[in-house]
Amino acid sequence: MEPIADILSAFTLQREGLQTENFPAVKLALEGIGLCNATLKKLKSWVDEHDFETIPEEIHFFKEVKSVPMSYLIYYTEMRTCELHQPKAGKQYKVAFLEKELKKINKFFYRNADFVHYMEMGNTYLDHLYFSRTQNPEYPVHPFTNYYQFPEFSTSHDMLWARVIALNKLIHYIRGELEHLKPRRALETLHKKHKVLIWTGSKTALTELIYALYSDEVLNHGAVDLKTITNGFEEFFNINLNQMYKTYAEIKERRGSRTKFLNELIINLEHKMNREDHR
Repeated sequence: MEPIADILSAFTLQREGLQTENFPAVKLALEGIGLCNATLKKLKSWVDEHDFETIPEEIHFFKEVKSVPMSYLIYYTEMRTCELHQPKAGKQYKVAFLEKELKKINKFFYRNADFVHYMEMGNTYLDHLYFSRTQNPEYPVHPFTNYYQFPEFSTSHDMLWARVIALNKLIHYIRGELEHLKPRRALETLHKKHKVLIWTGSKTALTELIYALYSDEVLNHGAVDLKTITNGFEEFFNINLNQMYKTYAEIKERRGSRTKFLNELIINLEHKMNREDHR
């Protein structure tokens, strides 16, 4: 049986690979759903065979590990449903539909405001109740049907947490669709943006920075994919990063330090601080 870290790493690589295929949205969703289900099946088999030696291990799994493929399963499922149910004709009808979907998402976050706040603040004092199967008798399981549900492979809030992450992703998807349907709004937004900052370092350095931010999950609480982050940097710095995945592969093949640019940032910042301390 593969180690959990290897299962999760393989999932991430395959999912990122799907993003480079330029599939239509429904095709991407179907491929993604299949990948998520296969990954969750592997994780469930691992849990069935090994289980956990301690409560902290169990909490980490249901909070940090299972939530990754589970959130993408929910996201791809919701994205597919959105694509299939979206009106086929009439721009105004499509816009109204998408705005209604955003309202539904807002209602979800309103209903679960306490839990979302707890997670966004990085709290852990209720984790033994939320993300352990043996410590939460007073909390019922949230059975989100049409996704993936096994009582022995779920806690009271792991599915809810995955849905929070998924709907954050869905917000970005819907906003992107609205931008396509409302070019005037997109143009107005573009005019409001600065036109001063231009990335003058190498594209490899920027790629290294983007992957560092993505891997540390410091943007949108980790509920944002690599493509969205990359698009944001491209717009902000007026640059084209069309070889991101290839560049990242080349970074991984470096001899010596693979985080050259990040190391230089640390050294230069420390030098600046030291100079200021001695003034």
